[in-house]
Amino acid sequence: MTTTPPVPSATDAECLALTRTLRRRGTLVLAVFALVWAVAAASGAGSATDPAPLGIEVGGVLLTVVALCLGYRKGAAPSPRTVSLPANWTRGVGIVNTIELVAVFAVIAVSNAAGRPEVIPAGIALVVGLHFFPLARLYDQWQYRWTAALLSAVAVAGLVLVAAGFAGETVRIVVGLGSAVVLWGSAYHVAVRG
Repeated sequence: MTTTPPVPSATDAECLALTRTLRRRGTLVLAVFALVWAVAAASGAGSATDPAPLGIEVGGVLLTVVALCLGYRKGAAPSPRTVSLPANWTRGVGIVNTIELVAVFAVIAVSNAAGRPEVIPAGIALVVGLHFFPLARLYDQWQYRWTAALLSAVAVAGLVLVAAGFAGETVRIVVGLGSAVVLWGSAYHVAVRG
């Protein structure tokens, strides 16, 4: 006797589609911002004609393209679980992202006004890291707590370097590459595991 698998209801199908869309969107956003951080790191690694910045940028583009290919591949297995989003989750995401954007501009303005532009990368990394804590709940992506904690740790490392008197270029390299690695790791996790 053979049994046919149950046919998902419209609600199940809609939930699976939303989960796939969020998975792809998350991979895209995480990978692209990882590339932005890698470019920021490259800006501290020497002049444009030096091989180090070019190597960082080319490597960053390759890592980003691979993440996007994994996230958007057609034969990807469905996520092992469907997301369970809180009521008004899109509004919550909008509020969190708006606060993040305002805080990033505040970090830039205050750091420049204080004559401490070398603080900017670490300050931005801290803001970005902290914004992942509420996003973990809003997107039902609990691995974003690790993203938040690791980005915050990278930011603290950058602030320690600033306090120790390291050059702004060194801070950009450490914070930029650290943030890029964390975000690529998150992008690959979302792309492969959901």
